[in-house]
Order: sequence, then structure tokens, then C-alpha cells
Amino acid sequence: MSTPVLDIAYHAWGPGDGTPVVLLHGFPYDVRSYREVGPYVAAAGGRVVVPYLRGFGPTRFRSAATPRSGQQAALAHDLVDLLDALGIERAVVGGYDWGGRAACIVAALYPERVAGLVTVGGYNVQDLAAAEQPEPPAREKAKWYQHYLQTELGRRGLDQHREALCHLLWRDWSPTWAQADTEFARSAPSLHNPDFVDVVVHSYRHRFGAAPDDPAYAATERRLATRPRIDVPTVSLAPDADGFVTNRPDDDREQFAGPFRGLALAGVGHNPPQEQPHSFTAAVVSLLAAVR
Repeated sequence: MSTPVLDIAYHAWGPGDGTPVVLLHGFPYDVRSYREVGPYVAAAGGRVVVPYLRGFGPTRFRSAATPRSGQQAALAHDLVDLLDALGIERAVVGGYDWGGRAACIVAALYPERVAGLVTVGGYNVQDLAAAEQPEPPAREKAKWYQHYLQTELGRRGLDQHREALCHLLWRDWSPTWAQADTEFARSAPSLHNPDFVDVVVHSYRHRFGAAPDDPAYAATERRLATRPRIDVPTVSLAPDADGFVTNRPDDDREQFAGPFRGLALAGVGHNPPQEQPHSFTAAVVSLLAAVR
């Protein structure tokens, strides 16, 4: 699907007249995260669209001149552009990691486009002003790859060893997921997008102030700096076995002004829709009535 910036590849399930649902994967994953969720939500009446994010899989930039930005505002605008291209006025949106961040931002800034939100880990909008504040050592240790990517050694390492590095993250972040190795092998081809390294490196440098805004998204980043609250009906999922960060169901509750449910996911790591698809499906289906 062509948008002003990207040719976005996506998987879809359900009838064209179903309730629109757009679900987004994170880094370093791909659309396979929703391989089971998609058909289940479609069976409940959803028209499910799962796009490859910029820099992943078959999605491509339309112009060589476009900055290969991975900043949060770029991901959010990609989601709005996809809704426009598909003729979707209002949808249930959801995701985890990068995809959850895009969904949260669109819910916060464009609530008229979002009927309901499923987010993993609460309010995922980056607080760039706080990025220079050190976190407890255990959190900094978990972010080792983010610090690594601030260096040219890290860029070359991601380029030359992308599968080994990303496989390590999968295992670290989902230590209880027995299928992680098998599923990684199936998703790994999506990491070989020609823009993957540039987009990923920009994402992790931008959040530390080490890479500039794409000017196209500077105004949106200024709006996000105000920490806008989310008014749409929200289900926040809190996996308790995430090796990167563990949230409680009501974390960030003050950032959600509308109807809100926080649900704990026992024994689930960083990729809930693939690790425990029935729980993610139930969260999405619970919001479908908001569109009807």
C-alpha cells in the first residue's frame, strides 16, 4: 500500500467490511507476531491489518532522499498514513515495543482515528527530555544494545551480525518462551531490509539526543514532549516475564484519561501476541464494540 513516504507491505485477515483493526510489531520482530491473533480477531468480526514497520520486511521507502528516521513520531505518522491509504477513518490499534509506541502516540494525538488501544507496558511515548537521566544499573544493563548502537562499532556490529544480535535480544527478552528460537528463524529474513540498519540506529540515537529529528516530524515531537494523555478506551497488558522491562498492570495509569483496564500476563515475555495470542486477542476483541 503506497503512502506519501512508504510502500507498506502488510498481512490482512477478515472481510473488507469488518471492524478495522491495525496491529503493529516491535523491534526486532515482524508481522509473524500476529500470525495467530489475526485470524482469531477476524473470526470475531475484525478487518485486521498488520503492516511491516519502516525498515522491516518488504516495506520500502519511496524516495532515496527521505531520511531513514526511526524516531517515534515517524512511526506514528506511518500508522496515520496507512489508515488514510486504506480508507480507514477509525480503528482499534495495538502493539508492543516500537509498534505499541506508534499506537499510543496516534491514540494521544489523533483520538478521532482510534476507537480503542491495546498497549503492552502502559504509556509507551518516549520522554526524550528525561533520556539523559541515569536509570538504576539493572535497567542500564538491560539497555546495553542501545548504548552499543551509539557507536560506529555498534552500527557495524548490527550490520554484520544482525541475526546473531537480534536473536540474543529475543532470548534475553523472552526467557520463558520455548518457541523463541524456532520463531526467530522464521522472522529473521525481515531484518534484511536494506534500510533496517539505518532506521534502527537512528531510532536509538535519536532517543538519546545523538541524532537529529527528521524535520518532517519535528512539530510532532514537540507535541509529544508535553506528555499528552490518552483518552480512548485502553487495555494495557503487563507481561511479568519480560527480560527487558517489567510493568505492573496499573503503571502509567495517570496518563490514561479514558476507560482503562490493566491486565497481568503470567509467564509472558516481550512479545505477548506471539507468546500468548489468546490473551492479546481477548484484549483486542473487547474493544471491537467501540467501533460499531
